[in-house]
Amino acid sequence: MPHTAPWQEPVRGGYPDPALFAAVSGAEQLRALRDGAAPPPPIGHLVGMALTEVGRDGATFTMPATRWLLSPQGIISIGTLAILADGPLGCAVQTALPAATGYATSELSLRLLRPARAGGTLVARGRLIHAGRSLALSGVQIVDAGGRLLADGSSLCFVRPLRGVPAAASDAAVAAPAGDGEPGPRAASPDPWERPALGEVLGQDVWEQRSGLEVLHAQIAGELPGPPIHHLTGLRPLDATRGEAVFALPCHEWLCSPLGTVEGGTIAMLADSALVSAIQTTAPPGTAVAAVDLKVNFLRPVQPDGRELRAEGRVRHAGRTIAIAEADVLNADGKVVAVATGSAMLLAGRPAALDEAD
Repeated sequence: MPHTAPWQEPVRGGYPDPALFAAVSGAEQLRALRDGAAPPPPIGHLVGMALTEVGRDGATFTMPATRWLLSPQGIISIGTLAILADGPLGCAVQTALPAATGYATSELSLRLLRPARAGGTLVARGRLIHAGRSLALSGVQIVDAGGRLLADGSSLCFVRPLRGVPAAASDAAVAAPAGDGEPGPRAASPDPWERPALGEVLGQDVWEQRSGLEVLHAQIAGELPGPPIHHLTGLRPLDATRGEAVFALPCHEWLCSPLGTVEGGTIAMLADSALVSAIQTTAPPGTAVAAVDLKVNFLRPVQPDGRELRAEGRVRHAGRTIAIAEADVLNADGKVVAVATGSAMLLAGRPAALDEAD
């Protein structure tokens, strides 16, 4: 019996009353959101990510490490971890902002220290490093259920006055919950992240018998199954040649943050898929590809218009053990919305199917 992919279902979630942003400081806005002054945004319903703590100069988010997040290799990729990192990085900056002031993320960087696997809950703690009149810098650390550090990152944001928000707000806009985030009759069914995952990770036998390029060609042709993260988000490979890979991601509302635009972390996930896959095309059979870092510069916001983003990845350097690649992310009008760079290690003789590794 066929199953509908979660990203193709009617969206759940909502957004804060715009008056909230004009009424109180950024820290007070975050506390109100944490305490239920607005329903969780769509991205929260999709992956289970939630704001759990707000401090004087930081914020903490959690996200269940479900199998929905797994890549073809059976791990949670550095790009998917960027979905979790984006929230606390931005909210750490928001804690320093006065009322009617917002921010726009210019750059997000992550360094991966160990593989992220399914199971338990991931915790991302963001901290404010610097807040100026025009620029702010924040940092984040992501740990697994055992408290082990998985990734360390940072973000540079532009600070700017908000335009088009109400000049004043009633107390109700700040304090009263705006609902439970569930759209009426659908409340009885689980959110996507709570359901059994669709898709499959690839066994070690596949990676032993095929080169990285052959694996991508088989996935594009439908000869090999797509991983859970593709079924959850709509991410998919379009094309691959040696040293290059192209991926697409539909701009659906499930990907939206509380601001109502496609979350920067999901754009980073798309960029990472293209550039790491470009590196994968150079890997012979029996070689693992382990991402090391990811840097994304965001050039313009992305609206949930239902059209597709396209990421074009290419290898810039391929050594014996380290490869560096880049990716451009373009909207349906052909305008570049983000550029990314990343590196990965090529590990001959190491298991590529980390879901099976000890």
